Parts: sequence; structure tokens; C-alpha cells
Amino acid sequence: MSTRGHAFGIDIGGSGVKGAEVDLATGLLTHERIKIPTPRPSTPDAVAAAVAELVAQTGWEGPVGITMPCVVLDGHARTAANIDQAWIGTDARALFAKALGGREVTVLNDADAAGLAEDSYGTARDLHGLTLLLTFGTGIGSALLYNGVLVPNSELGHLKIEGVDAEDLAAASVKDNEGLTYPEWAQRVSRVLRHIEDLFWPKVIVAGGGISRDHEQWIPLLTNRTPVIPAVLKNTAGIVGAAMAIDAGLAP
Repeated sequence: MSTRGHAFGIDIGGSGVKGAEVDLATGLLTHERIKIPTPRPSTPDAVAAAVAELVAQTGWEGPVGITMPCVVLDGHARTAANIDQAWIGTDARALFAKALGGREVTVLNDADAAGLAEDSYGTARDLHGLTLLLTFGTGIGSALLYNGVLVPNSELGHLKIEGVDAEDLAAASVKDNEGLTYPEWAQRVSRVLRHIEDLFWPKVIVAGGGISRDHEQWIPLLTNRTPVIPAVLKNTAGIVGAAMAIDAGLAP
């Protein structure tokens, strides 16, 4: 990543398409992020048009980094979570490049982007070894970084724990849907973290997602061995990570 300059990031989610210019020296947005609703249905052509609309509103004319709730390999979406299933198999990079007039585009997984941002500008900054970011939301997203280098598309939320996907056991949505208290939910999160840390032995785990705002109510209750710290970039992490990816030329 460069130590100066600006780049543009877009974070595509199930409810909104969000974007902004990012100052790469600080990881801060240069202006209030722009958000437009994710189209219904969220088909490839409809979302590409929304991305083009957002970029046009800002007047940005350079390359664009884009995150998606998908596994992304060689610019192609291989899965689709909270977005239309028509994305599976789509050459997302080519689609967005065409919608943006042929400019350079990088596409990556949304949790990977958040991990990049937190590792460079957040609570995991300057830490060495293996860092794991987990985003607790509708599911559990994950990003693995070793000394700042991303290992893309880890998808640890789908690890099987006693025959159940980790995210079906301990996503933030499960807490809400089952009416779990924070102590009850923290026990489930601890089971997931113990399973993951036995496989990967991270040096630190960064907890993200909206529920990280309430970290005082559940992180102290965790019983796994690896230190868990809350993410700090919150709803800008995906945008910042996308901007970092286009600046670094990352193309999972």
C-alpha cells in the first residue's frame, strides 16, 4: 500500500451500496460516504448500474475497488450471500469495469476488505504474526492476514462445529433470533473461537460487525485463549479495504 494518495472504495451489501474516497495515509474518508439502496432484485446488471450511479455522484474518475458478499476468485463471484444468486459465476470485475466506462476495477470479498482495513488502520495495526478478523452479523465473515498479507476467501463462518456451521451457531443474527442473552451468546462464540484457534493459532482476533459496538457486554465473557479486541473502523472498514485493494492492485 502506498503511504500517500487517495483511492476510491465501494462496499456492496444486502441493503446498501456505500462508497467514498479514502485518504490512504490515514485510512479516513475524505467526505461523508454516499449510500444508495441495493437494488431489488440485486442482479448483476442492476447492482453494476447502482455502482456506476454512485461513482457518478462523486465525480471520481480513477480506478475503483469494490467489495462483495461473495467468494471472489480471479474477479469472478463464486458464492452469493445476501445478494442475488445470479452473481454466482459472474465475471464481476469485467461487469463493473464495463459499467464504469472501462476503468480499472478490483473486486474482493467484503470481510477480506474489512480485515485489510483493520490490520492497517485499526486495532490490529503493527501487530505481527497471524491476525484473524471475524465479522458477526447475519452470518460470520472472516479475514486472515499474516504480517499484513491477506489470505483471501477464508470463509471460516462455514466451519463445522459438531455438525453445525459456525455462523448458524453464533452469528449475531442467531443471538437476536433465539433471544439469547449476552452471556449465553458469548458461550457460543467461545466455542467457535476455540475451534478456530485450535486450527489456525492466531495471535489476535479482531471482532467486527455491528455487535462489536457493544463489545463491553460480551468480549470480557469469552473463554477462548486468544486475545479478542473490538474492531474500530465500524461501517467504513469495507470502503477503506476496497480502496486499499485497488491501490495495491490486489486481485484475489
